[in-house]
Parts: sequence; structure tokens; C-alpha cells
Amino acid sequence: MHTVSGGEVAGILVAVFWAILVSFLAVALARVAQTLKATTKLVADVTDQAVPLLADACTAVRSAQTQIDRVDSIASDVQEVTSNASALSTTVASTFGGPLVKVAAFGYGVRRALGGRKEDVPAKASRRTVIVGRTVTRRSARGKRD
Repeated sequence: MHTVSGGEVAGILVAVFWAILVSFLAVALARVAQTLKATTKLVADVTDQAVPLLADACTAVRSAQTQIDRVDSIASDVQEVTSNASALSTTVASTFGGPLVKVAAFGYGVRRALGGRKEDVPAKASRRTVIVGRTVTRRSARGKRD
């Protein structure tokens, strides 16, 4: 029979220790490999989903820019129309405003001249009202003419 010496026992213990260590490392490496596979699959799935989302986002931004350009164009057109309407209003007021006031004043003068006043009836006191810097006389009796 063969007796086992202390050196052989130590060698067997070292071999068993290395076998256990290699087994643990193999298990750890297998788990790291599984984690890397799962991570690679996750990144691939995210990429597959992110690319269409980014394309949709890009399309939405382009559409929004187009709409903003249209609104800007409409706003400038409205500003131009407003400017033209203001100029037209000023032109109409200056063209017809003065002559219409003169015609109204002339008509009032003719009416007063033709209507005349009765000499035997005393003149009634008239009230005066100030409107935009002008004094306008109003008759005190409603519905009656002097």
C-alpha cells in the first residue's frame, strides 16, 4: 500500500482549491456573458424603437417650423393690410372731411338765413355745450324751433 505523504495532501488540496476557484470563475464569467447578451439585446431593442421615434420627432419639428413660417407670413400680410387700411382711412378723412364740414356749415347758415326770427317774440335763452373745443348752442325747448 501506498501511504500518502504530507506533500501529496498539500498538492491535492491546492489542486482542489484551484478546481473550485476555476469553477467559481467559470460561473461568474458565464453570468457576465449572460448579462452582456441581455444588455446587447436591450440596446438593440432601444435602438430599433428610438430610430423611428427620432424620425417622427424630426418630422414634427419640420412641420412645426413650416407652420411657424406660415403664421409669420400671415402676420406680415395682416400688418400690411392694417397699414393700408390706416392710410386709406386717413386719405378718406382728409379728402371728404373738410368739404363735408363746409357743406354742413353752409347748409346750417342757409337754414338760419331762410328761417329768420320773429321780431315780436323775445329770443329764448340758449344753453351752450363745449364739444372738442367748439361751442355749440342747443335750444332749451325740445321739439320747438325759434
